[in-house]
Amino acid sequence: MKKTAVIGSINMDLVTVCKRAPKGGETLFGDEFFQVPGGKGANQAAAIGKLGAEVTMLGKVGKDSFGKDLISALKNSGVNTDNIEEAEVSTGIAKIIVEENGQNRILVVAGANGKVDKEYVDRHLDIIKNCDILVAQLEIPVDTVEYALKKAKEFGKTTILNPAPAAALSDDLIKSSDFIIPNESELGVITGIETDTDENILLAGEKLLNMGVKELIITLGSKGSMKLNKSGKEIHTAYKVKAVDTTAAGDSFIGGLVRKLAEEKEASEAIEFATKVSAVAVTRKGAQTSIPTYEEVENFKGVK
Repeated sequence: MKKTAVIGSINMDLVTVCKRAPKGGETLFGDEFFQVPGGKGANQAAAIGKLGAEVTMLGKVGKDSFGKDLISALKNSGVNTDNIEEAEVSTGIAKIIVEENGQNRILVVAGANGKVDKEYVDRHLDIIKNCDILVAQLEIPVDTVEYALKKAKEFGKTTILNPAPAAALSDDLIKSSDFIIPNESELGVITGIETDTDENILLAGEKLLNMGVKELIITLGSKGSMKLNKSGKEIHTAYKVKAVDTTAAGDSFIGGLVRKLAEEKEASEAIEFATKVSAVAVTRKGAQTSIPTYEEVENFKGVK
């Protein structure tokens, strides 16, 4: 099986569960509070590890209890953490409000994630050289992401970019990404096209293809996902489940996709497996705590 490296954010998620989020100037009582390991990069690495593939995490934490706990959680998910460094700032955190309808609102403080720079990438180039797939997001500095993906392409690796949170993508970043995987709102920000209808989503996707994207996979929440390339489009319908917490749905999807790509499966088969992974994840609370194992996904008997 192919080896994967993930470069990205490592956060502690501070989660409040409530009936609805408060409005400006309003105070409400929540129903529950808990903290769970998170960060898009760490979530995706944990998903790949829990699903049984070999994965190394590249990133930084602070010299605090959150950092130690996060490294321990990644190890428990089967992730190689030997290359995570400690920064002289706090570990990144995400304050998450989960409403009773399953929707979430997230406020992130980057902390150590903002210190993942080009020099850090250079210190760990051997990991990129020795992996087969490099996965990145945009919760660390964008210029670092671009540099890491460019290096990976120079070494002939498969590169995957999850452009979240959404930001403008340079030509070099697009050219260095074999797969780009946004959700519909991120697609709208990236392209400047309102993605409020299926027609506009397709229009925005085609704009990205014309910008040089090779494989575009748009995640559409409860509607599933759409794969676009120069050969055409494919729609992959989601499974019908009761969503409890959608926090790590996209990260779980990417973990599932990478797990099958590591087996050298075609993208379409990988997407079908990823759809199952995210379906299981949204029925559970938390980020990394919601991610299923390979056996759980194989035993999932959902209906589309």
